[in-house]
This record gives sequence, C-alpha cells and structure tokens, in this order.
Amino acid sequence: MPREIHFFYDQLWNGVLDEEKRVSQLGVQFINRSVQVLGEGEPEAFKALMDSGVDGIILTAGNPKELKPLIDAAEDKGTRVVCVSTDAPESQRSGIVCVEPYLNGCLAGELMGKFVAPGSKVAVVAGMLMAEDHRKKADGFSDAFPRHCAGGKIVAVIEGHEDEDESFQKTFDLLRRIPTLAGIYVNTVNCLPVCRALGARGLGGKVKLITTDLFAEMSPYFRKGTIAASIYQHPYRQGQIAVRLLADNLTNKVNFPPSVHLSPGVVMSSNLHLFRELRLTDAKLGDAAHKSAVAI
Repeated sequence: MPREIHFFYDQLWNGVLDEEKRVSQLGVQFINRSVQVLGEGEPEAFKALMDSGVDGIILTAGNPKELKPLIDAAEDKGTRVVCVSTDAPESQRSGIVCVEPYLNGCLAGELMGKFVAPGSKVAVVAGMLMAEDHRKKADGFSDAFPRHCAGGKIVAVIEGHEDEDESFQKTFDLLRRIPTLAGIYVNTVNCLPVCRALGARGLGGKVKLITTDLFAEMSPYFRKGTIAASIYQHPYRQGQIAVRLLADNLTNKVNFPPSVHLSPGVVMSSNLHLFRELRLTDAKLGDAAHKSAVAI
C-alpha cells in the first residue's frame, strides 16, 4: 500500500495497523512493505513479499494490468490477495474492499447536477486513469452529470498523477482556457492544489468544487465555501475490513465474500464535525491546549 498521498493513505494504514493489533493475538504476523506513491514500485514490493513467504497480501493496485500476473501466480501458490481501495478486477485476487468507484462518481455527478445551472460546463480532475478506482469514478461522473443537469457538458478530464504541482498547474491552465467553467470534480484525495488554483484565479466558491474524502487541511476550504461537498470513502474502515477478511480466512478458513463495497458518504460544511478525521484533529488540539494550560 502507498504512503502518499498521506492524507488518505495514513487513514487506510491506521485501519490496517489497528486491526493488526487485534489479530496479532491470533498468531498473525505482519510484514509491511509500503510503496511511496500509488502505481510506483508495486511489482517489486509484491515480489519481495512473495519471496519472504507470506500467506496473504493486502494490496492497493495502482497498475492492475502490471500486477495481474503476479496476483494470479500468488493465488495459484495459495497466497491469498485482498485488494483495498482500488481493484485488479481481471486478476484472480481473493477479495476487494472499497467504496464502489462507479457509484462514487455517480453520486458526485448527481450532486454537481444539482449545484450548477442547466447547460453548465464542468471538468474532472483525476489521479491517473489507469487505476481502476480513478477511471470508474470518472466514468460514473460522466454518466450521471448529464442526467441531472439539462444540457450540461463535461469539457475536460485531466490527470494530475497524484502530484501537487502538476494538479495545480493543470487546473490553473484549465480555468484560464475555460473561463465559464461552473464546476470541478476531484476524484482523488489530491484536492488542495485544485483549491489553491481556484484561489489564485479568484474563483473560490464561484466554481462549484466536489472533492473526495476528508482530512483536517480541507476544513478551512469547507468553511470558506471553496469546497461545496466531498464524497467520503471510509479509508480507516477499508483498511480494518481488509485485514479482518484476510485474518479470518487464514486462521479460521472463513470464505472471502466476492466483494465488500462500502456506501459512500457526503461531507458538507454542516456535518463536517461528525467525521472521524476532524474529530481526531479536534481531540489532539484539545489535548495540546490542556497540556499548555497545565504547564502555565
């Protein structure tokens, strides 16, 4: 699993590591071989895990075509593979845990259709379309938006490759090329550069922005109205469930379900405070304030 973009993957890792503490009591030992960025170094990390003799692998498949033969070979040898967050659907992997990406995109498309006027032009900022998760979200949005916005058009789908500078520059250029743009859907957690590009163009709150997931640094953009809504993917829960499925199979021979699809949530400024990521941040700030008060 990747370490970057840490805003999302930190939460996914937290779910994995917290569940690891529970299942370690059953005799399950974990070997962590992270990659730095989605889609980079995955085959090497996968092969290293196989060489170490593991019985199961939890995998975020950034490049499913490249990983398919490795997954199939692992499964043929009896090593169970569970994909989390994004899938390798043509492989023989044992299971998938994610928020169903097409539904995720459809929900964003319906919301955008209600946020903007009929005939509006909107765009999608994706991570990388070779990833199953990002591609299907873009497909869902592209199918749903015109149904909910009469005459609405998707005028651009751009890839930021999970790179902040690239995402900022491409969004900044997009806003220059299409000054009548009414909305942007960011289908990856890499939304901060898009927020900054809107601010640099003086369009924060004027162009409706729908993002993905939630982390503390997004909070000011919600409160300023730059982000209209975000589609929440339960990253902590995804990591937790992936470990549980694999551990249950290895220790108790419990069969894998074909898929575990969590229902996406909608985050808006009114319910921002209810989500785990913001509650944890508020709790840390409260602890820090308490310690300062005691020190004084």
